[in-house]
Amino acid sequence: MRYFAELIPLIVFCSIIPLWSIAKASTGIKITALILLSAVYLWTVLRKDKDSSGGKRLRLLKKGSRLVLLALGAIAAETVILPVYCIRSCESIVNGVFAVLMPVIAIGIMCFCGVVCIAVGSRQIKVKNHIFMLTLWWCPILNIILLRNFCQTARREYVVECDRIELENARAESQICHTRYPLLMVHGIFFRDWQVFNYWGRIPASLIRNGAVVYYGNQQSTRAVCDGGREIRDTILKILEETGAEKVNIIAHSKGGLDSRYAISCLGMDKYVATLTTISTPHKGCDMVDYLLEKLPDWLAGAIAGRYNRIFSKLGDKNPDFMAGVRDLSAERAKSYDSEMPDSPLVSYRSVMSVMKSARSAGFPLNAGYMLIKKLNGANDGLVWEESARHGAYQLLEPPYKRGISHGDTIDLKRENINGFDVREFYVNLVKNLRQEGY
Repeated sequence: MRYFAELIPLIVFCSIIPLWSIAKASTGIKITALILLSAVYLWTVLRKDKDSSGGKRLRLLKKGSRLVLLALGAIAAETVILPVYCIRSCESIVNGVFAVLMPVIAIGIMCFCGVVCIAVGSRQIKVKNHIFMLTLWWCPILNIILLRNFCQTARREYVVECDRIELENARAESQICHTRYPLLMVHGIFFRDWQVFNYWGRIPASLIRNGAVVYYGNQQSTRAVCDGGREIRDTILKILEETGAEKVNIIAHSKGGLDSRYAISCLGMDKYVATLTTISTPHKGCDMVDYLLEKLPDWLAGAIAGRYNRIFSKLGDKNPDFMAGVRDLSAERAKSYDSEMPDSPLVSYRSVMSVMKSARSAGFPLNAGYMLIKKLNGANDGLVWEESARHGAYQLLEPPYKRGISHGDTIDLKRENINGFDVREFYVNLVKNLRQEGY
């Protein structure tokens, strides 16, 4: 009802020239009606939504989707009104031109304001869709499809985020993620724990809101497993000194799981680690790495490694070693991991893995990795094949619908809301279970 209450005055305003010509009222009444309708139009475009509990970003999403939806409704109405007016009632060419320009300008302004609000507020609209909107807004029919997609994405994001906020507010006092030991979240290869761009996306914020105490591995982006393990050891000791805790719970993604295993098994950290949960960690290595190392010419591999090391030296790594990190992910190298890094009876080990349904489940390079690993090993997440991730108590994240869950999805890399899989809630439940088990 509220939608139609706003849409009807908008349609009338956009059709003011036809109505002006047809109506038999006096000029004064017509001018008064024009002023009132103009005020209603401006209020519709400029008014602020104050009933959102999600802050400015969600208010922008709500306003933007409302404006776009109203504009689409007005477009549909005007496609009927204007032809009828032009055929039956158009008394002059001037009136006909204004009858077309009036709705085009009014609806155009509303569309523009709505799209800007959505573009600024949305984190779910992909870059390619922004590019399409920027370059193809002038194409009839296609621009309507783009507007509809923008609006649907914004409305879905608004609902999901509001539900998320309501859920976390409802259980805020329960502190369900307040574990006995602090959490240490260890990143994988080719990334760092930057302040601006969190490797774990929206996950840490959800954990903290639910009571978790979170720390990060802060190891360099790529080094040999033994070197990464030493950095994890130093981080663990620092956390224990800072908090006074007896142990930590480690959640490690990708190669970070191997670094953590080395710290636990080879550097005496088993007495300071209560649990190790590895996410998409190649415990048995990646055959894709062996394949690529065999196929790539040495000069090309060296050039890639040199460029990477130079870039990440400027980004904070003290002495990155691209090739050492990559070689330690090979299946050949991983054959000795179980004997070199035997599980400690003092630590509870558990592992999580996801799989993609098809190459369309993720963008480059995970889609290319998926196709190669599928031929070499079978089901995989774009970087790690399923059986390689199995270590300790094992959980497979079943693919929702036809999309699946990629290597990046398990750390909320793109901050994407996936139908059937809430990555934030998955981690909240994971940590909640650690608390319930006494960790």
